[in-house]
Amino acid sequence: MAIERTLVLVKPDGVQRGLAGEVISRFERTGLRLTGIKLMQVSQDLATRHYAEHNGKPFYPGLISFITSSPVVAMVLEGPDAIKTVRKIMGVTKPAEAAPGTIRGDLAVDMGRNLVHGSANADDAAREVGLFFTDSELVRYKRSNEGWIVEGA
Repeated sequence: MAIERTLVLVKPDGVQRGLAGEVISRFERTGLRLTGIKLMQVSQDLATRHYAEHNGKPFYPGLISFITSSPVVAMVLEGPDAIKTVRKIMGVTKPAEAAPGTIRGDLAVDMGRNLVHGSANADDAAREVGLFFTDSELVRYKRSNEGWIVEGA
């Protein structure tokens, strides 16, 4: 298993609904290590860079409007296969199709208000982490319980 980093956002609906703590807790309980976290207001510029791949699509203006509408909690999680693990915990994009036990399956009902964003792949993760965090905002450390989470750690 590769040690990876990935970006996770608790989107404006998650912050406004008071679910940020629960979302963070679900990721931490897997054993993923939190290496960066902050509450922030996403600027128009950051939003357009983050969602650049969707520019020109009919839903693009709504994405930009929504992500800039209220604060988000941005975090970087690290661990073995972190990208795949985060995406599994989030559940599929459409909450009605998300499995019970996932964040979206348990806590969301509308695709436009699906609470969380997680990087889709390693290239996206590297780009997105760089958009939301500087190197100095990310902390490298080892937890005393890692041998109980990952064999051989």
